[in-house]
Amino acid sequence: MANTTLTPAIVAKTAVRILENELVMAGMVYRGYEDEFDKKLNGYSAGDTITIRKPTDFTVRDGAVMASQDVTEGRTTITVDKQKGVDFAFTSKELTLNIDELAERVIKPAMVQLANQIDLDVMAEYRNVPNWVGTPGQTVDAFADFAKAPTRMDLGAVPQDMRSGVLSPTDYWAMAGSQTALYMQNVAQGAYRKGRIGEIGGIDTYMSQNVPTHIVGPLGGAPLVNGGAQGVTYAAVKDIGSQSLVTDGWTAAAAARVKAGDVFTIAGVFDVNPVTKATLPHLKMFVVKADASSDASGNATLTISPPIITSGAFQTVSAVPADNAAMAFFGAAGTGYAQNLVFHKNAFALVVVPLVKPPGAVDVSRETYKNINARVIPVYDGTTDKSAWRLDILYGVKTVDPRLAVRLSGS
Repeated sequence: MANTTLTPAIVAKTAVRILENELVMAGMVYRGYEDEFDKKLNGYSAGDTITIRKPTDFTVRDGAVMASQDVTEGRTTITVDKQKGVDFAFTSKELTLNIDELAERVIKPAMVQLANQIDLDVMAEYRNVPNWVGTPGQTVDAFADFAKAPTRMDLGAVPQDMRSGVLSPTDYWAMAGSQTALYMQNVAQGAYRKGRIGEIGGIDTYMSQNVPTHIVGPLGGAPLVNGGAQGVTYAAVKDIGSQSLVTDGWTAAAAARVKAGDVFTIAGVFDVNPVTKATLPHLKMFVVKADASSDASGNATLTISPPIITSGAFQTVSAVPADNAAMAFFGAAGTGYAQNLVFHKNAFALVVVPLVKPPGAVDVSRETYKNINARVIPVYDGTTDKSAWRLDILYGVKTVDPRLAVRLSGS
């Protein structure tokens, strides 16, 4: 096959296809918001942020008497604020290589790094997920371990379609090994010979070395809810999805006593089914949204999610916490735990938008493949006869509905 002088369009087209193929979790989340950035109002683009309506909810009337309900819609935003790229240089001689050879030697390794970065940013959204099942520090090595995630999702009325799971290498291979003992020839053979475990309990399961580790805050003391009546209304928090919780009983005067992403329960506060509002058998889990420190008296005000709502269409808990109710945190202080995630597609969103063709730049190419857009710009150095190529992508990630995801540890 004759060599062809490579152009920015050829490089961009090859790069974006390799990039899309290397994505793991980023390929399983919602992508529909990208269309919003293409829309124009009175000739102007949407900018770098769009507003999304949160789903509304209702209660069921009992009896024949009409009881009209207000339609209350919360809002959230997605900001496209992550510009990432990989830069490389080719000599004029190398630019006459066959594209397949160049893709294998140069472009694929670069795109693997870029795909890993996108996956890392998407998986970092675990910090917004309050539900965490299993025992932190234990490996997922049995179906009973794995099943805790879809069980929690079913109890929380999460739709049963479009569910995916991403496990750390340790948990994935332990789970694959557990499948070899099953009396199902094709499943056991695939797990044993190729490490392929596929769909488990309706969850399309993948492995990623990008599964993050969450390090629990220093904690300390015996934290308690400080004061009753700390519930809120949905109308007051519908756009932020969080609230403040006043606590005490901490070890005094310590910075970052709790860390964003820490998970805890409160004694006597149970979860509820979001559809039926029936009280569930497990305590409600809350996630800390921002680092918080204790003062000289051992007090700390935490920003938590979900908000504590005890009635109405958006009820989240069985009861408001009592004064001095004990708080129990998941995991040991200062210890790191792999954040395996099982989630519905609509829990998280990824938005990738085309970067502008900058004025003055020559031979700019933008290519899109399966909603992944890459921009390639060559910059020639006549002294060394080298072309430096910059490849950029622009994207944003968002936790749209944390109720649709669960963190998973073994038992």
